[in-house]
Amino acid sequence: QVQLVESGGGLVQPGGSLRLSCAASGSMFSRYAVGWYRQAPGKQRALVAFITSGGSTTYADSVKGRFTASRDNAANTVYLQMNSLKPEDTAVYYCNADGRVLGFSTYWGQGTQVTVSS
Repeated sequence: QVQLVESGGGLVQPGGSLRLSCAASGSMFSRYAVGWYRQAPGKQRALVAFITSGGSTTYADSVKGRFTASRDNAANTVYLQMNSLKPEDTAVYYCNADGRVLGFSTYWGQGTQVTVSS
């Protein structure tokens, strides 16, 4: 069982930065891949960044070069550094711990709101 808590969202001006955190409970979290997803009003939830248990990352084209996912397994936390934010980045951001390759379930956090506006 894994519980996830996101934090770090807020209101930021275009061009600004935020760092989201996804803190996990559970002793095996370091073995989970983690995805950062976002959902804007009226749109489907979409994957923006993915980090494997080994730290390899992939990004959606819309955030490539601006967002960076990282993890601190000792702290059971995954981060999403978001730079050069744009109004279209406004959404609720969720982290997802994917344990399917381990034969486990996937888990979602509660989400954190990011609003990019002047």
